[in-house]
Amino acid sequence: MPDVTIRNEASESVVRSSFAAQGLMQHLGAELSRVEPGAVEITVRHRPELTQQHGYFHAGVTTSIADSACGYSALTLMGPGSEVLSVEFKINLFAPGRGEELVARARVIRSGRTITVCQSDVFAVADGAEVHCATMVATLMRVDTPHQVQP
Repeated sequence: MPDVTIRNEASESVVRSSFAAQGLMQHLGAELSRVEPGAVEITVRHRPELTQQHGYFHAGVTTSIADSACGYSALTLMGPGSEVLSVEFKINLFAPGRGEELVARARVIRSGRTITVCQSDVFAVADGAEVHCATMVATLMRVDTPHQVQP
């Protein structure tokens, strides 16, 4: 990972608070398993309702945790009052998400004042062995913290 500039000493608590408020991650049962400057890890345990017709994790689950891991890794390097929005991403799916859990490990490739580029590698974990099943490259945009969105 390139040298990082920490712009918010409270970034870990900001990330954890934002993650806790994210409805989709709660719905998936995802956990924020690691937060460091420029790097985040998200884990989700296997449940039948997260699978596709063959019993593998659905690609939508893989993509969702990869996207959130990228976004939160970017947020760790943003200043106070910042939020992050994905503006573009590409995901390559290499192997079926087969196992007890998926783990998305994201890292910042380049952090700018407005635009940040991140990469997330997703691994399927079965019997303690990891299989690299996907890689996402994402572009994220810093925005000022908005007011709460009304349903």
